[in-house]
Amino acid sequence: MDDLVIVDCQYDFIDGTLACGHSHEAVAELVRFINSHPVRCLYTSDWHSPSNGSFKVNGGIWPVHCVAGTKGAELDPAFTEQVKKKENRPSSENRFLKGQDDKVEEYSAFNGVNQEGKRLGDEASSHVYVGGIASEYCVKETVLSLLASGRKVTLLVKGLGYVSEKDHAKTLKELKEKGVTLLEE
Repeated sequence: MDDLVIVDCQYDFIDGTLACGHSHEAVAELVRFINSHPVRCLYTSDWHSPSNGSFKVNGGIWPVHCVAGTKGAELDPAFTEQVKKKENRPSSENRFLKGQDDKVEEYSAFNGVNQEGKRLGDEASSHVYVGGIASEYCVKETVLSLLASGRKVTLLVKGLGYVSEKDHAKTLKELKEKGVTLLEE
């Protein structure tokens, strides 16, 4: 069975401090895909402390976002409420946390860990579907890490949120050139 890696579909990237374009539509598309395809879901989440170095208040470039245990770090409730198969809803076993080291900017979820300490990069299947937020940052870097590990990647284009539509289009072109399959249906 193929995996679907759902990147950072968290409140702060949907309606919060770093709200992205097409994020509500992306979540709806991902739920539809989950309910209509035989996949195993792997969720990723930014999971920062208040002293994370990526925050502007701490000398970084981003507003405070996805602080562990806050509303901003919560996954969109649609994944719990609308995903039909219980095993494909978010849980401590299939949710991989990244960005926990205050000194390391971690866009890729490849080294994210679940509650048991298992790494996403060790758990993902040989062919992986990917969707989530934001295409130009965490989605892109996660896809590149998966490719570098020898996996085949299919990107769910309708299941992507983005910071800039122009940069989103540029990212899709770049990933396609690197061998990623773009699923646009």
